[in-house]
Amino acid sequence: MTKLRKDAFALLEEMPEDKLVYIVQIMQGVKGIFADEDDSNKRDEAFARLEKMRKKADRLDYDKELAAYREEKYGI
Repeated sequence: MTKLRKDAFALLEEMPEDKLVYIVQIMQGVKGIFADEDDSNKRDEAFARLEKMRKKADRLDYDKELAAYREEKYGI
């Protein structure tokens, strides 16, 4: 255990019980900041994997596609 961590534990031991609520809230807030960074990295990695899987499609002729859909659906 590092000296800094030991000092932090010693301060927590000296703190009155009713004041620990504030310290816990601060610690949860700090933990949330680090969790957001981890989530951001995971999202970026997932997006990069999706980009690698993406395939280029031929250019679509939307009028032709619509006509084919109508022919299939309505027989017109």
